[in-house]
Amino acid sequence: MKIIFMGTPGFAVPCLEILYNAGYDIVGVITSVDKYGGRGRKTKIESDVKKYAVEKQLHIMQPTNLKSPKFVEELAALQADVQVVVAFRMLPEVVWNMPAMGTYNLHGSLLPKYRGAAPINWSIINGDSMTGVTSFKLKHEIDTGSLCIQKEIPIYNSDDVKDLHDRMMWVAADTVLETVRKIESGPVQLTEQDNSLVSHAPKLNKENTRINLASAKEDIYNFVRGLSPYPSAWLKINDKVTKIYEVEIPDEAYDNDQNIICDKNSLKVRVADGYISILSLQLAGKKRMTVKSFLNGFQLDENTIIE
Repeated sequence: MKIIFMGTPGFAVPCLEILYNAGYDIVGVITSVDKYGGRGRKTKIESDVKKYAVEKQLHIMQPTNLKSPKFVEELAALQADVQVVVAFRMLPEVVWNMPAMGTYNLHGSLLPKYRGAAPINWSIINGDSMTGVTSFKLKHEIDTGSLCIQKEIPIYNSDDVKDLHDRMMWVAADTVLETVRKIESGPVQLTEQDNSLVSHAPKLNKENTRINLASAKEDIYNFVRGLSPYPSAWLKINDKVTKIYEVEIPDEAYDNDQNIICDKNSLKVRVADGYISILSLQLAGKKRMTVKSFLNGFQLDENTIIE
């Protein structure tokens, strides 16, 4: 069975690797175009998927336009039986409808829950204790295809996005291999999504990652870990944008109405139902630091505005 694999970030690499190690004929790897960064934007930045594909001498394609006749023609020439998509981008119908056995996507949630761009983040932000991965056959509307395999993954109360992401990518790889084997043995039994259970995981941006200090402390705790370490939650300290990477809920209760409680080692900020302790943060233009290091160089007092 000839397979085309589409993916970009590190999350997708174990999925490609498991197919390669299983001996499947990967006739093409489609990934994002190279970017340039660093000083003077002269350093070429290749995707993690490309780096792996180069190492294994796989055929790589990096189209800027997935609808271009040239790319579509090159894709068709590979004569793939199936396409596997993991953390790539939205495909036009001319691409996903090309292979005879279809195109299957791996999504980081238990669909139809958390359709959208940031399912791992939103599952933690919303305080879920369980999430998972889903393989499904692509069709027109994004994340609406028929379900193939789903696997559950627990979310622990201490998890941040990196913790869950790193556990999830190995479950995702096993799911991709199981899905391909299912397609190979055929016919695949698919299940339609229950549209009454749909929820969404919208793309993260500056507006929806700002901490709302009028929220409950448990909600803020989940919000921060659901965005840490990337893209990170944020607020303003004396009008300076400050990323917040780690907080905790203090064991003790504080019976006062101060906006902040601060000493040389700790910073507690008042929220809707008490206080939240900030443990690590990053001022704009500075490196990430512990709250103790921050307080060594940044004096706070009763006039400090945190919002």
